[in-house]
Amino acid sequence: MEHNSKIYVAGHNGMVGSAIVRKLQEEGYTNVVTRSSKELDLRNQQAVNDFFTQEKPQFVFLAAAKVGGIVANNTYRADFLYDNLAMEINIIHASHQNNVEKLLFLGSSCIYPKLSPQPMKEEYLLTGLLEETNEPYAIAKIAGIKLCEAYRDQYGCNYIAAMPTNLYGKGDNYHLQNSHVIPALIRKFHEAKVSGNATVEIWGSGKPLREFMYVDDLADGCLHLMRHYNDKLFVNIGTGEEITINDLAQLVKDVVNFEGEITFDTTKPDGTPRKLMDSTRLHTMGWRHKTSLKEGLGKAYEFFKEGEGRL
Repeated sequence: MEHNSKIYVAGHNGMVGSAIVRKLQEEGYTNVVTRSSKELDLRNQQAVNDFFTQEKPQFVFLAAAKVGGIVANNTYRADFLYDNLAMEINIIHASHQNNVEKLLFLGSSCIYPKLSPQPMKEEYLLTGLLEETNEPYAIAKIAGIKLCEAYRDQYGCNYIAAMPTNLYGKGDNYHLQNSHVIPALIRKFHEAKVSGNATVEIWGSGKPLREFMYVDDLADGCLHLMRHYNDKLFVNIGTGEEITINDLAQLVKDVVNFEGEITFDTTKPDGTPRKLMDSTRLHTMGWRHKTSLKEGLGKAYEFFKEGEGRL
């Protein structure tokens, strides 16, 4: 991939896509092509075909997706399955028809079985039942992986796939009901500090273990794979580090400078006890994340205060 190669980033307004665009620009790539959803409906096959025929990108980062929290995933099951399938099918097929040199498809750690052994290795895919609440999203992402493999097998396309761990950072969603754990905690502690509250209540026991990666590190990992990885099997992108929700809450409390107490509502569910991705394959390629969790949380809090997110 040369610095003047034409590179299409699908989903550039999302948290992941925007981080990939930032990384490409930082690294001196000067021919990055983007389209907003208003300019190009990726669910429309003819529109996608016309775009690829006109622009002829050489490389594609497929970061476009319909995303949401547990409630959204479980409520709009048909939308999550249809929209995500349509986007990836249209882009991957159009890439083949227009001789794209290489494509990177981005999935999600939810592709793994609900009761997957820990840490989760790439070969554990399709070895058990999925988590019911986000099954449609997971099935769409698994289909994307298999599409990349099928186009490689049948046509020799150099299409690769990467599965990120839990992400946070610039452009995150801070909605209290629909956001993931880090943005929800940042907002809770910030609002408690501003309001002068004595306590912040967190659902569950605080004992579950989770893995988190700063989104700009993910973008760096994606670029590493686009430059150096050309094999069929998809690759986990994670830190290999995990933290309890209790310790995470303490970190966020310190970053926000909230001086009150943390309480846990143990009547609320904990969810999966542990969810860690095995990123050995990526680490043996010479890549590791750079941003510590505390440093990343500090950056995320600054972005939140500056309004760099969705409330």
